[in-house]
Amino acid sequence: MEIFDLAVIGGGVNGTGTARDAQGRGLKTLLVEAKDFASGTSSASTKLIHGGLRYLENYEFKMVGEALAEREVIMRAAPHIVWPLRFCLPHSPEQRPFLMIRAGLFLYDHLGKRELLPGSKGLSLRSGAEGAPLQDWVKRGFLYSDCWVQDARLVVLNAMDAQARGATVRTRTKVTSARRTEDGTLWTLTLRADDGAETQAQARAVVNAGGPWAADIDAHVVSANDPAKLRLVRGSHIVVPKAFEGDHAYIFQNTDGRILFAIPYEQDFTLIGTTDVEHTDDPREVHCTSEEQSYMLTAVNRYFKKSLTDADVVWTYAGVRPLLFEEGKSASKVSRDYSFRLDGKPGGDAPLLTIFGGKLTAYRELSEEAVDYFKPFFDMRQTWTKGAVLPGGEIGLDFDAALAQFSAAHPDMPTKTAWRLLRNYGAHAYDIAAARGEDFGSGVSQGEIEYLRDREYATALDDVLWRRSKLGLIASAETKARISDVLSSA
Repeated sequence: MEIFDLAVIGGGVNGTGTARDAQGRGLKTLLVEAKDFASGTSSASTKLIHGGLRYLENYEFKMVGEALAEREVIMRAAPHIVWPLRFCLPHSPEQRPFLMIRAGLFLYDHLGKRELLPGSKGLSLRSGAEGAPLQDWVKRGFLYSDCWVQDARLVVLNAMDAQARGATVRTRTKVTSARRTEDGTLWTLTLRADDGAETQAQARAVVNAGGPWAADIDAHVVSANDPAKLRLVRGSHIVVPKAFEGDHAYIFQNTDGRILFAIPYEQDFTLIGTTDVEHTDDPREVHCTSEEQSYMLTAVNRYFKKSLTDADVVWTYAGVRPLLFEEGKSASKVSRDYSFRLDGKPGGDAPLLTIFGGKLTAYRELSEEAVDYFKPFFDMRQTWTKGAVLPGGEIGLDFDAALAQFSAAHPDMPTKTAWRLLRNYGAHAYDIAAARGEDFGSGVSQGEIEYLRDREYATALDDVLWRRSKLGLIASAETKARISDVLSSA
């Protein structure tokens, strides 16, 4: 039976990030995901790398400052899937006072190190691109900076890098049991693949990175004495055809004190979200409710001149955020910070580390801190991920220059397709373009799907349409059928 130093349960952003960090520090690592990478919370975010402007109201200055510092670290690591985004915040006089917002943005500019992103400023919305789609009552506002991220792609890139460094990666494989051996020095894990085949592996340490399922793993897989206690909060989003021109986004204050984003999405659409609703059902059984959809439409229609209706909604998605349980707090007020619980000590039982909470922006820092917990148990190399580039990120920070170079190398490729390939795959877009093969329509080639199948763990149609890409928004029925044929031919 193969023995690993570390077994990581869970293929979301925290699990893949931890596996990558650990393998890069010299720990022999096993990464196991029950479904597909990012099939849960990590593909259902608002897709922002941000400090969390609204968390300043909760006085979470440390968390915000750390997240602000991480924005540019992640942008440098993956400039193809992470890029700067300017946010227009229209001022709603009956909501937060103008001076309060100005003070908050001053803090936002200065709490974290900022070299690449421009600072905030006041803005007249009586004219200009930002004011054009807004109702006449909106007179002034602010501009500030954060970053956009292709969230599910961030997850798969971490898994790819972990494997490239020597990690063993298993998807569609459930850990049904993890038990310490009689002498307590090892964990024995039972793994069940989708086809029912069972195997076992052993590890000197285990990480529970199950996200919304962390409590279930604690209780039923590792049989912890004090299972995790999480608060599950559903965040839903809607996608509509492009609601405004420009490459900026909006952050709207709603009448209930919450905020919503309207963000340019996949060239021809606008993403609107999110909600904060208590979720008590199975985290897999999650969807945007009609009430949430109405809430978001009402909120943005308060600002936009062109009213959006249910008929405009082309897609919805929802995910469950696993937040730290805090008694007496509303869903929107619960901290988005993270914490750990370590069970085991050197010379005693093999350790188990459980991860609670977290957010996309903090994933690299969280992963580094998670691996640091094992320093007393292993000799390992120094931290390394700060400054390390993720697969495809070699195109550099100047995306426009990289796109011009890629388009010049493939002049027959439509502009939108070239943009999508470079934004999704970065430097690996050249490999895909060189092996395009048959045209499947909708800007999709046989070479792209074979690349996803052979190098990015895609085995099912949804892996391609909604996680490795957002082709589900534009692909025809014929294109989807051709994609399925390639995936099933492995």
